[in-house]
Amino acid sequence: MSFMDFVALAGYALRLLGLLVFGVAIAWFTLTAYRQAGERWQLQIAIYLGLLFFAALLARLASAAGLGGFALGAGAGLLYWGLRKEEVSDEDD
Repeated sequence: MSFMDFVALAGYALRLLGLLVFGVAIAWFTLTAYRQAGERWQLQIAIYLGLLFFAALLARLASAAGLGGFALGAGAGLLYWGLRKEEVSDEDD
């Protein structure tokens, strides 16, 4: 294994980890903005289509490691924050 092979492998690993973290952040932002949109269905559609178009753009332009990292991060983030219930406080006003 030459030095350039090691640098390429390290680059793929960093790209995977970077897009994994970015996918989690995008999932959090998407669900937060979607829930804050409320009754404005046009904004909800725009948020959803933005996430889909970004994923399609990554599928076309990114490497396999980058797309896989983004998909794993976004999928895990959407599942985590999408299935999480809002905590209701039991305090009386």
